[in-house]
Amino acid sequence: MRSFGSSSGWLLSAIILMIGIWGGIPLYAAWPEPSGADQSKVITGRVVDANGEPVIGAAVMVEGTTDGILVDNDGNFGLSAEEGQTLIVSMIGYVEKRVRVTAKDEYLVIMEEETTQIEDAMVVAFSTQKKESVVSSIATIRPAELKTPSSNLTTVLGGRIAGVITQQLSGEPGQDNAEFFIRGVTTFNSNARGPLILIDNVELSANDLARLQPDDIASFSVLKDATATALYGSRGANGVILVTTKEGHEGKANLSIRFENSFSMPTREVDVVDPIEWMQYYNEAVSTRDPLAPRPFSEKKIELTRRGVNRYAYPAVDWLDEMFKDFTTNQRVNANLSGGGKVARYYLAASFANDTGLLKRNNSNSFNNNISLQTMQLRSNININVTPTTEVAVRFNATFDDYSGPIDGGSMLYRMALAADPVSFPMYYVNPESGGSSTHIMFGNVEDGNYLNPYARMVHGYKEYSKMNLIAQIELKQKLDFITKGLDFRAMVNTTRYSYFDLQRYYNPFWYTMTTYDIVDNTYTLNCINPDGGTEYLNYSQGGKDIQSTTYLEAAVDYNRTFGDKHEVSGLLVFTLQNKLYANQTDLQKSLPYRNMGLAGRVTYGFDSRYLIEANFGYNGSEKFARKERFGFFPSVGLGYIISNEPFYGPKLKKVLNLLKLKATYGLVGNDQIGGADDRFFYLSNVNMNTDLNVVFGDELSFSSKGVGISRYANDQITWEVARKFDVGIEMGLWNWITVQADYFTEKRTNILMDRQSIPSTMGLQATLRANVGEASSHGYEVTVEANRSFPGGYWVSGRFNMTYATGRYDVYEEPDYGYEWLSWEGKRLNQITGLIAERLFIDEADIANSPEQTFGPVMPGDIKYKDINEDGIINGQDIVPIGYPTIPNYIYGFGVSAGIKGFDISLFFQAAAECSFIIDHQATAPFINMSKGSEWGDAASLTTSNAMLQAWADSHWSETNRDSYATYPRLTPELVSNNNRSSTWWLRDGSYLRLKTVEFGYTLPEKWTNKMRIKSLRLYFSGTNLFTLSKFKMWDVEMSGNGLNYPIQRVLNLGINVNF
Repeated sequence: MRSFGSSSGWLLSAIILMIGIWGGIPLYAAWPEPSGADQSKVITGRVVDANGEPVIGAAVMVEGTTDGILVDNDGNFGLSAEEGQTLIVSMIGYVEKRVRVTAKDEYLVIMEEETTQIEDAMVVAFSTQKKESVVSSIATIRPAELKTPSSNLTTVLGGRIAGVITQQLSGEPGQDNAEFFIRGVTTFNSNARGPLILIDNVELSANDLARLQPDDIASFSVLKDATATALYGSRGANGVILVTTKEGHEGKANLSIRFENSFSMPTREVDVVDPIEWMQYYNEAVSTRDPLAPRPFSEKKIELTRRGVNRYAYPAVDWLDEMFKDFTTNQRVNANLSGGGKVARYYLAASFANDTGLLKRNNSNSFNNNISLQTMQLRSNININVTPTTEVAVRFNATFDDYSGPIDGGSMLYRMALAADPVSFPMYYVNPESGGSSTHIMFGNVEDGNYLNPYARMVHGYKEYSKMNLIAQIELKQKLDFITKGLDFRAMVNTTRYSYFDLQRYYNPFWYTMTTYDIVDNTYTLNCINPDGGTEYLNYSQGGKDIQSTTYLEAAVDYNRTFGDKHEVSGLLVFTLQNKLYANQTDLQKSLPYRNMGLAGRVTYGFDSRYLIEANFGYNGSEKFARKERFGFFPSVGLGYIISNEPFYGPKLKKVLNLLKLKATYGLVGNDQIGGADDRFFYLSNVNMNTDLNVVFGDELSFSSKGVGISRYANDQITWEVARKFDVGIEMGLWNWITVQADYFTEKRTNILMDRQSIPSTMGLQATLRANVGEASSHGYEVTVEANRSFPGGYWVSGRFNMTYATGRYDVYEEPDYGYEWLSWEGKRLNQITGLIAERLFIDEADIANSPEQTFGPVMPGDIKYKDINEDGIINGQDIVPIGYPTIPNYIYGFGVSAGIKGFDISLFFQAAAECSFIIDHQATAPFINMSKGSEWGDAASLTTSNAMLQAWADSHWSETNRDSYATYPRLTPELVSNNNRSSTWWLRDGSYLRLKTVEFGYTLPEKWTNKMRIKSLRLYFSGTNLFTLSKFKMWDVEMSGNGLNYPIQRVLNLGINVNF
């Protein structure tokens, strides 16, 4: 596997060289000249907010002089002052602080947020705006709240930001991204339901967001309504996540290092019966279906297995326990260096994460079969003031993923461990003829070696992959005040290079079976099933490769000016162009560059900080559509009214309700991410002149010729999917320390691409016709409440509550006439589950005879009885109705509290979901069956399996001794019963939960201690993630929904240290 040292050293050297090229970058800032050299002294201090986080960019001035300095990225400052003078500490968005200089040399300044006149800047599309003037729906989160013991940023967003709904389905390193949506799912177009992700204005993937280090984040915003996203035109219909990274600040060089060591373990493990019980229940499954059938396991075998006579002759394998550890350890380290002078500023960062899996290693191999994911990230942000009006920013980011792990992957191995026979063979044998030694591992199997041995699948080889993502960006900012005051120009060029490759190395297992066993002297003989099929060397298999190159250009003119202290006017015009090339395509169409371009604009006007109006537009072009549909125009408008700034708003009222703001927006946003990977150009037909569609001819039809195949018919009318978004909201501030924001929103999605159902098959068309005929709508509301208070003595407390409700439905869905309204998708909720209504289990044969006929196969007492919805006496597909809630939660909650005093701090955060359902996969969870396997099983799909029996099945199922027609699970069976394997309310489960998502305890050493160690600050902390969950569902982690037999979500306990120099 490629090492970081050899592959990345040149990158670190390049960054250092880059710094050296800019000769004007000092590693410190010169202290200002003291105003009174004889009596002055150098004092130092730190500026923090109510949460103890540094207030980056705060200005510290000596009153009555020109001496001053900006604090660094850690909030530290140092300057000369005399006793008796006053320091004025100020920052946009915070109450100005005045600190009297006394005999002491160190000061801690705690800033309070200013809620009466909110002047802090908010990051919006392509620019920033004064928060008070923003009428769009934009949610922000402090970067400090994203610092959790996880190497995946996507897993911490749920519940922390209003409007963001998340769902994590796996905990496997490298495969643990959470799926997330902004204001729910608003379309049934499955190709693009997630938000647009922009990091430093560049479109990147969810994987890039997952790898982003919270220490490097300067701002994190979620853009939700039309006025916030319209400028992104064709890319913003599903919302936008907008992240900016930190830049350097003028001041002395600052080095910050964070190190974490964590322990990771499953939040909940699947509980199965032991092998002895498995045999007993297997016997019951056979005899309860056919009392005359021979039992597969004799009492002798069960008893000898129970006694543990010989684990090779009478194996009892707990595959999960043999293959998976109880916990694993992971490490993360992040270091950043920042500073600068008058000419240039720099922010440099490097991080490394080592995540390992729970798989046990076989020491007989020369390789490690456990999961190992090593991620390294390098970042360089350099800002240069070329002239007083010209700034150049050079940004560079490199991310490297190196993975090594089992060929089948952790999730598949977990599933295999729950699908293997536990008593027919051991994991492997010890050679009885050589004292246990062997030139290869003697894996257990039976018959011709066609049974699943998951341990052999785990250790017989490994897979490696390497990913590299390089981003280089240069941006020019030019003030154009010589033309007119407040006019700026900005241009940016960004290039992204992504590469991926993987390979496999493996040996073919030797399969052994026991031929004889002498219980008296405890000896046995073995037979190799495949003496010519196994190998003792590692084979090599080259995997896939992926190379991508993206070039992005952006140019903008920005105008921002205030006239007469009452009229605030701003304007923005942006041009964008993107070119993406996939280098390793074998298809002509896919090998061509992917291109889109756009023009966007915004105009805002505010009168006297009371009346606000904003208008936006996006004019975007997409190559997918014919010339007449190629460009789309997407406008939006927003209004705002700050009642609390009215002259009639009295001081008494303002003391209680210090902010009262109303706002409303409406607009259109486009989406060109429709169709599949083969739908490059809808206006062109896909015709293959040499297909396997043979034309047969001749007197006896004995001749054939290759025919013409059409996989898509040209359609020049296919166009943009359009979202019409409406939002109305209110913002309030209470007592200057509580803020409340609430929004109600609706969305109408039209022009959804669908397969036409109204075209008769008699037309003889080879390909399905498609058109923009689908429509969907959604609505919901969200509420955010924040409170921040600080008290004398350095005590502070803060709290946060978020709630999001979002639901959608099918409005227009072209489909056949089913004859019954409940079969139609129109009117159903998006992501709705459908199935049969299960009434109970059949009581006896008379009950079966007197019930409507169920057409899904033979039934017996103890099998599931369904409701005849249409009352035609037959249970079939026409009795399927909507059941439960959607699979994506309608409600997401998040609430937490933080507090600190005298260096100690504590924070807790809870996450909750409600009104969501899922279906248990009956085929994967039903005991004993040899289930059918999909393509994800690869070459293991043909192997014989025999499912484990979940403890939940053992605890409550119908049997001859427990003829409970409302037992949790039906009658046991050794083979799949088709009648029971239907989507129905019997397998429907409630996906609601309340989770203690994070807890953190920290202690910051006093400055008098850190000064002796010659460091600025040192904080020690303990944190935990996914500590406990309350849910009705107990079989596995409820957030995994129906995927519970995959690699489990992890509980993480973490120890960390953060040192600033």
